[in-house]
Amino acid sequence: MSDTHSSKSSANSSAMIEAIGLSKFYDDFAAGREVSFSVPRGQIVAFLGPNGAGKSTTMKLLTGYLAPTSGAAKIAGHDMQSDRQAGAARLGYLPENGPLYADMTPRGLLEFFAEARGMDPVKAKRRMDAVIEQCALQEVVGKAIGKLSRGYRQRVGMAQVLLHEPDVLILDEPTAGLDPNQIREMRQTIRNLAHNKTVLLSTHILQEVHAMADRVLLINNGRLMFDGTPQEMQAGAKSLDERFTQLTAA
Repeated sequence: MSDTHSSKSSANSSAMIEAIGLSKFYDDFAAGREVSFSVPRGQIVAFLGPNGAGKSTTMKLLTGYLAPTSGAAKIAGHDMQSDRQAGAARLGYLPENGPLYADMTPRGLLEFFAEARGMDPVKAKRRMDAVIEQCALQEVVGKAIGKLSRGYRQRVGMAQVLLHEPDVLILDEPTAGLDPNQIREMRQTIRNLAHNKTVLLSTHILQEVHAMADRVLLINNGRLMFDGTPQEMQAGAKSLDERFTQLTAA
């Protein structure tokens, strides 16, 4: 029995992120089964689930990187199959271990993506300066990305995501591999971004749910098992860890 709240998972024309009956099958294997939820502007949503539960697949469906077997994904009202270009203009996507060009510098990478997105050169220069400061890349902006630490590479990825000022951010394990200080900095960056953006982030770190999230979505075996606040998720359990185990037990 799902613990989802139907009022939150229904399609909503004012939502910034919508999953509407999303399913993805690989032969007989279901990576996603009729997943539905909507996220309004300004909300930080933690997307939880064990390895192989369908988190990354759902995120790729939402971003248009994968086509659903059935259902629809919308970003800012744009269907990510039939109107992907318009949706992508409103979206910043940071995949786990996202590809970065090791021989490029952070500034060179940002220049490349600004040109690829067709950004006005004057605006691109202003935005590059802004995201370099926002992601604290000043000290490494001229160094090869391949020589940077994991923390700095993650910051470079975030700067690229923010370059075109998207309204929606989808972040897959944004703090994976970071040390405690870097995790704290990334959490603060994400909290600051949520003042005027919508954020969906996947994580294995349940402390991040309390630290950042307004809401929790939990998926298991391709199905949405819970949709509610962190407090609602923990209700009746000693901790989020205990409740997570209860909801994901085979």
